[in-house]
Amino acid sequence: MAMRVETNPLETAYAVLLENGLDGAGEALRILVNEAAKIERSEFLGAAPYEHTATRRDYANGFKPKTMLTRVGELTFQVPQVRSGDFYPSALEKGTRTDQAVNLALAEMYVQGVSTRRVIEVLQRLLGPEISLSTAQVSRAAAKLDEGLKAWRERPQGDVPYLFLDARYEKVRLEGRIHDCAVLIAVGIEASGKRRVLGCTVATSEAEINWRRFLESLLARGLHGVKLIVADDHAGLKAARRAVLPAVPWQRCQFHLQQNAGQFVTRQEAKKTIAAQLRTIFNAPNRAQAEQLLKTALEAWRKEHPKLAEWAEVAVPESLTVFDFPAAHRVRLRTTNGLERINRELRRRTRVASIFPNPDSCLRLISALLAELDDEWMTGKVYLNLNP
Repeated sequence: MAMRVETNPLETAYAVLLENGLDGAGEALRILVNEAAKIERSEFLGAAPYEHTATRRDYANGFKPKTMLTRVGELTFQVPQVRSGDFYPSALEKGTRTDQAVNLALAEMYVQGVSTRRVIEVLQRLLGPEISLSTAQVSRAAAKLDEGLKAWRERPQGDVPYLFLDARYEKVRLEGRIHDCAVLIAVGIEASGKRRVLGCTVATSEAEINWRRFLESLLARGLHGVKLIVADDHAGLKAARRAVLPAVPWQRCQFHLQQNAGQFVTRQEAKKTIAAQLRTIFNAPNRAQAEQLLKTALEAWRKEHPKLAEWAEVAVPESLTVFDFPAAHRVRLRTTNGLERINRELRRRTRVASIFPNPDSCLRLISALLAELDDEWMTGKVYLNLNP
């Protein structure tokens, strides 16, 4: 019988680095990841290689090569297999949290009988031409991902001077019918000056009760120190804000307000003129001058565009709250445009699923995307200097 010669992977990785320096980083990483995956498989099996034990839950079934693009270049790893196929090493998880959430949404559509040719094509790329997928497999994968995402959504909050609120709609299957469900999102600028994604939820609409529950959940997690809320105009949100955070001033998004103004004017050339007048008001050096410019504009609008004047007399002052805050902060606080990147990325990802099979699937993908964005912001540069 041939003798098995055991080598120490850590020493082998050291040797590669000593011989090749940083040029050997890729090979060293490959060695260590392969060894970590084997150790994880042994823990999953409940038995070491060649070990006989009553606690064994499955059997090793060789290795399968997998090439991945890493930060040190393209590497081919040896992925340990088990007979049941229920194991995959965490170091080589298939994609980011967002990718996993997209795949799960598609998988749920498939096992619930709402598969389309697009779903089948994607799943074949993920699982191979012979699709073998059960509800139990999808449920296990979803539970594993949901645990971490739930912890992220419920993590404690702190001092957040500036709070931004926004919503978008996604198509979700509810009780056998397709509904447009509201995705409520909160982003804040912390006292450190960093942007953070504070939370998200999926609701049936933007009604006051849904916004109120969402805001109350933020406060229950420790959110405090809010000095300004920046949001678009919506009756449900306004009522919820007054009920939950009545003492906090509100800044109406200037960008959306300017777009809304166009609805009260029919001639295209007049729309451009009014948009320019509004920009002049918004760019005034202080509140007093902004209010004087608004007064002048209203006098002209009452003659030429009476409906616009009636609307603007109430709406435009709601967008001037930002003048009560430091001039250096205003450019970041006057609109919700900072959330547009989030909405673009959400659209790009949710377009793949098209229709979510259930609200949990929608919340999973939204949470995964926002958690990754929050990680990026947390480790990135200061967004707004709040030091006096």
